[in-house]
Parts: sequence; C-alpha cells; structure tokens
Amino acid sequence: MRLAEAFATKTVEEIEAALAGGKLVLYSTGRPPLADHAVTRSSVLAELTFSSPAFADGAPAFVENPVVAKHVGTPGWARASTADGATVADFSVGPGYGEIKLNDAAATPNFPLGVASIAITLPAENVEWAKSEFGHVYVTNSDNPYRKLSVRG
Repeated sequence: MRLAEAFATKTVEEIEAALAGGKLVLYSTGRPPLADHAVTRSSVLAELTFSSPAFADGAPAFVENPVVAKHVGTPGWARASTADGATVADFSVGPGYGEIKLNDAAATPNFPLGVASIAITLPAENVEWAKSEFGHVYVTNSDNPYRKLSVRG
C-alpha cells in the first residue's frame, strides 16, 4: 500500500473512515510510483463505491460487490479515494501477494468482478525513485523481493 501524502500520518482507522462513500478503481498495469501521481498508463477495469462506513468488522463494504467489469485485463493495482475524489492510497492487487484479493483472476467486459478482501497495513510502502539514462528506477522498502525494483523507460 502506498499512501498519498495527505494520509501519510493517518492511522488505519482514519484511513478506513476517509474511504466512506469513496471509490476503489481497479487497473491492470502502469502503477504510478506514488499515490500522488496521476494515472497515465492504465485504463479502468472496474470501479467500486465504498459504503458508509467503508469497513465492517475489518471487511470492506461496497454499495455493489461484485460490479460489471469495463475492460479486459488482469488487475494489478487499485487506487482508493475519498467521496470528494482525493486520493487516499494505491494498493497492489493479486492472487498471492496483493493487498487486495479479488473473486476472479481477470476482468472481462460485462462480467462480474468483485473484491474479497483489502489489507490496510501500516507502515505503508515507501518508494524512492529517480530518473536514469535507461528510464525511471523505483526502489521500494517492501519485503517482497519481486516488488523491490522496477525500471520503466
């Protein structure tokens, strides 16, 4: 999970409260290095609206879950925002290591795609990035060796 700067010092309870009535948008690839960066390389696979409250007994609560997928793809990350559209966090999505677990491995237009669970864990992932002659290099503090480094040109 990568928190937006405005939520970097918040507790899990404050983050969950901020998501009430907000959105969770699922994307395939092209995750920005930080939650404060714009989404430029992904199309929306599906969009869910959090209920109010957004979590009940630790489980995410949505107005509708599952929702109909908009595009075809394999979900790789998601962005959560408040009801007024302010970005709260970016999450990894996947069957094994993802912070968000789905009820299906892929999105297919006009077929249901739903969220089974969301893990909000602190401290959030920290990302350092720099531009090199080969592109952008991102180094994370994640313990997952597959998410330690990525290079985009």
